[in-house]
Amino acid sequence: MDIKEIKKIVELMKEHDLSKFELEEEAFRIALVRGYDEQVRMVPSAAPAPAAAPAPAATPDAAAPPEDDGLLEITAPIVGTFYRSGSPESDPYVQVGQSVDKDTVVCIVEAMKVMNEIKAEVKGTIEKILVENATPVMYGQPLFKVKPE
Repeated sequence: MDIKEIKKIVELMKEHDLSKFELEEEAFRIALVRGYDEQVRMVPSAAPAPAAAPAPAATPDAAAPPEDDGLLEITAPIVGTFYRSGSPESDPYVQVGQSVDKDTVVCIVEAMKVMNEIKAEVKGTIEKILVENATPVMYGQPLFKVKPE
């Protein structure tokens, strides 16, 4: 896909008032998201990209592999916007230290103006909330860490 095709997609998104667009072909994947400021941004994807020179680590800890802390992750099942509560006036679905079971709703991910309730699908205690409210999330991105029971 070349830049002319991407520009055409951006124009179609604006013309039809679309906030998100995704396309996946063989070894290529593109995701475009229009923000509140009416700009269109390319969103990183999990598709393979050309090899680039590794960036220097900001801190020694940044280069360390993730440690196995025994916690389970609740991940985003779709691309969208993460919300901790059903409305701005509502309390968050879960807090750190709260017990959850498989059917506990932990957040909402909005995709294409559809609010998708995300369930814990694990029994345990919320140990960490990894995403800020009202921020974009990618498919498979960790949202919460849960200490299993």
